[in-house]
Amino acid sequence: MSMIASVQTPAAATRHGWRVLAILSALMGFASISTDLYLPAMPAMGQALSADAGMVELTVSGYLIGFSLGQLLWGPVSDRFGRRLPVVVGLVLFALGSAGCAMAGSAEALIGWRVVQAVGACPGVVLARAMVRDLYEGPRAAQMLSTLMTVMAIAPLLGPVVGGQILAVAGWRAIFWTLVGVGVVTLAALFTLPETLPPERRNREPLGRALLRYGTLIRQRRLLGYAGAGGFFYGGMFAYIAGTPFAYVTYHHVPPQMYGLLFGAGIVGIMTTNTLNARLVRRLGSDRLLLWGAGVAALAGSVVAATAWSGWGGLWGLAVSLFLFVSATGFIVANSIAGALAGFPERAGAVSALVGAVHYGSGIVSSAAIGAFADGTPWPMGWVIALTGIGSLSCTWLLAPTTHTNARST
Repeated sequence: MSMIASVQTPAAATRHGWRVLAILSALMGFASISTDLYLPAMPAMGQALSADAGMVELTVSGYLIGFSLGQLLWGPVSDRFGRRLPVVVGLVLFALGSAGCAMAGSAEALIGWRVVQAVGACPGVVLARAMVRDLYEGPRAAQMLSTLMTVMAIAPLLGPVVGGQILAVAGWRAIFWTLVGVGVVTLAALFTLPETLPPERRNREPLGRALLRYGTLIRQRRLLGYAGAGGFFYGGMFAYIAGTPFAYVTYHHVPPQMYGLLFGAGIVGIMTTNTLNARLVRRLGSDRLLLWGAGVAALAGSVVAATAWSGWGGLWGLAVSLFLFVSATGFIVANSIAGALAGFPERAGAVSALVGAVHYGSGIVSSAAIGAFADGTPWPMGWVIALTGIGSLSCTWLLAPTTHTNARST
């Protein structure tokens, strides 16, 4: 039986337990590892390609453009043809895009290949979320998403550290060749992953009509609230990703090999709050935890802006406030995704794609803003993070009305 044609029921998929969890975690980790691995090399890449900091930071924006727009296509495709076929095609594109990045001779070429790499990476991320919705519902879905994010956080935790070592030993191009290998290994592992969307549950409407139905989805107030809460926060996270290599390495003179330790501290915070969320969500509810997380993000983001502007506390003042901001991930991302998916089980792929497009689309704006306003200081990163934290809290409070209602109950 071929990998594409074979179908197993969701009940059969759940029996595969940790193996399915490991593969879904790897697929969800592609968004992080594709960028986190080369973060310590960004200054070196700029020197090698004769590009300034703003141009190198646009490699993050280029990736987000491909990632955001690609999801809008892959979601409806997966609702019609199943989850695995789009992931297979995506992994092949990811490997090709990574090889192109490794051989790029200019910053412009690197940005272009990053777009291809992103289009290939995004089906794994968006469809891993849809697979969770295929298998689980309600608080259990939020719990499983938190578990997945805790497991997949190992990738960004190790990414900058491993990337710094690869840079020191073999140069920045070897980092992208490593990503080619990651894509090939994941493709091989996909042969063992069962299909979670059986034929009788697939959406048979033409793809053109399915794409037009995004217009119906974006008019749903609660869906916008959940997507906006996660989207604004993702904007802050990508400002953090694009801004910290230069804030730490260039401005505060942190060695590239040590950058991964500072970045990894934030990942430990994310893993901790994801673990807490998985344990608390059944008792307190995902909406209440989402509101709490958005409040922390708004407060911590404001502190980031203040420390970036004033220089208070130097490197550690900036690093601690950033740690608090990124740690809110565990209470915001899983709960906002689960809330958005809950109302549309028959269109989980399309809703997951729309939510992902909003998330990474906000990252396009924030990372581009970091590049456009780069002035050699952490201040552009600081004010972008502050605005996104406040935006996340505003969407949670204003557009998803049941959120604060539930937060006041019990």
